[in-house]
Amino acid sequence: MNLLYIITGLGMGGAEKQTVLIANKMHEAGHNVMIISLTGDTLVKPTDGVQLNELKLEKTPFSLFKGLFKVRKIIKKFKPDIVHSHMFHANLFARLLRTFTKIPVLICTAHNTNEGSSLRMLAYKYTDKLASLSTNVSQDAVDSFIQKGASTAARMIVVSNGIDTSQFDFSMDDRKKKRSELGIFDDTPMLLSVGRLTEAKDYPNLLTAYSLLIKNNKFQSFPRLFIVGTGHLEGQLKSMSKEFGIENYVTFLGQRNDIRQLMCAADIFILSSEWEGFPLVITEAMACKKLIVATDAGGITEALGDCGSVVPVKDPARLSQEINKMINLSDEQKEILGNKVRERIKQTNSIEKIIERWMSIYTQYY
Repeated sequence: MNLLYIITGLGMGGAEKQTVLIANKMHEAGHNVMIISLTGDTLVKPTDGVQLNELKLEKTPFSLFKGLFKVRKIIKKFKPDIVHSHMFHANLFARLLRTFTKIPVLICTAHNTNEGSSLRMLAYKYTDKLASLSTNVSQDAVDSFIQKGASTAARMIVVSNGIDTSQFDFSMDDRKKKRSELGIFDDTPMLLSVGRLTEAKDYPNLLTAYSLLIKNNKFQSFPRLFIVGTGHLEGQLKSMSKEFGIENYVTFLGQRNDIRQLMCAADIFILSSEWEGFPLVITEAMACKKLIVATDAGGITEALGDCGSVVPVKDPARLSQEINKMINLSDEQKEILGNKVRERIKQTNSIEKIIERWMSIYTQYY
C-alpha cells in the first residue's frame, strides 16, 4: 500500500513518536510510506526509507491555503491508498483537503480526551463525515469525544498506542551508569516524571505531592525527583519548588534523548496528569519494569490494570501516600511488580499488536 501520514508537527510528544513508530513499522512491512509534517521543526525523525515532507507552515490563512494546495500536489503524485492524519490541526487540514482532492480513505486520529476548546470540538463535529473513520487512543478519550458531540460511536473507535518493547527494557548497566552520572547513591529512591511542562501534565500536583512526601515521612536517604520536559510552565514550576523548599531535591532535566536510560536509573515513575489520551510514556515505563504511580486520567488505568497505583486527579495527598508505599515495598515485591508490569504491556500494547490492528483497519477500508 501507499500510506501517507499527515501530522501537525514532529516535536518530542507522545503522538509524534507514535506516528513515526507506526510509519517506520509499516515501511519495514514493505509498504511505501510518506509523512507530511505541517508545522515546526522535526525532532522525531523517521527511518531513512520513509519519505518526509516538512512544510513548516505558519499560523496564517494564507499559509494554510498555500499548504492545502502543496499537499494536494503531493497527493496527486504519491497516490496514497490511505491517508492517516494525527492531532487536531492535521485532522482538520486533511478533512478540508478532502473537499477538493481525491483521497480514497481518510482516517483521523486524535490523541487525547481533551484536544482543546469547545470551538475545536465543533470543528470536529461539522467535519466528522469528511473522515472515513476517526480513532482515539483510549476508551475514555473516545467517550469524551462522543459526549462533546465531536463524533459518534459509529464513527470513532479505540486504537491504543503501541510500544516497541525491544527498544525499551531494563538494564542494570544503564541504571548504574546513569545514576552515577546524576550523582545518585544506590540507596537513594529516584522518582522520575516525563512530559511537557503544560497544564495537562499537572506538575503542581506532583510538586505538592513530593513536598508532602518529604514533610510527612522519614527516610534514611531522601528521595530525589527528576522531571524531564520543556514547556511554558517551566519558570512557574521552578518557583513553586523554591516556595515549597524542595529545590535542592528536585531536578529539571529539560529535553532529553536518553529516556530509556533514565527510566532504568529510576525506582518509581510518576504521572500526575489532569487529562491524558493514552500516554506513550507510561508504556515506556512499563516496558522498563518501573513501579508506577499515576493519576486516573485518560487511558492510564486501561494501560496499567492492577500493575501499579492509580489515584484520583488533583489529589496530591493520595499521590504522596502511594509514592511512599512504593518506596517501602520490599526488594522482592518491587521485582515481582516490575516483571508483572512489563509482561502486561507486552501482552496488550506491543507495537506488533498495534500494527496488526492498523493493518486490519486499513485493509477493511482499502
